[in-house]
Amino acid sequence: MTNINICKIDTNIYFCALLKRSNLKILQTGDLAPEFSTVNTERKKISLSEYRGKNVVLLFFPFAFTSVCTKELCMMRDDITKYSAMNAEIFAISVDSPHALKKFKEEQNLPFQLLTDFNKNISSSYGCLYEEFHLGLKGVSKRSAFVIDKNGIIRYEEILENAGEIPNFVLINQNLESLIEQ
Repeated sequence: MTNINICKIDTNIYFCALLKRSNLKILQTGDLAPEFSTVNTERKKISLSEYRGKNVVLLFFPFAFTSVCTKELCMMRDDITKYSAMNAEIFAISVDSPHALKKFKEEQNLPFQLLTDFNKNISSSYGCLYEEFHLGLKGVSKRSAFVIDKNGIIRYEEILENAGEIPNFVLINQNLESLIEQ
């Protein structure tokens, strides 16, 4: 891997060393969203490129059936008509199995696709994977939100280190509304 030149000689040195060791990428607004293919709760293959022409809200969450993840996804469920009106497709991704995600989707009546990142490739390519989570668990998705426009460009990104926090849905919605005007 090539050297990362964005590091300052201060507290960021450790962060940069982790990036080099883990091959995580730093995505920014304006970057092309990394392509991915995975399966949904019905074991149907889903690829990001299939949704070109639509705005996409990509939500990464640590685990199904946990309180904060349930709250976050139910907030999206409760506002689904707003997202549909903004031509936005919602994908929620975790490292859970498709079987666990299917049960979670059914129990919470979630009207959008839950995608598995069991192999952690998607979370890694978006730079939102904990090396070590609570209880020593390794390879868990960080709670994150990305707004990707109809051309596949990242228009908003938020990666939360604290799994107890929820993404800023006001900013997500503002970004989606700005894409409608384009």
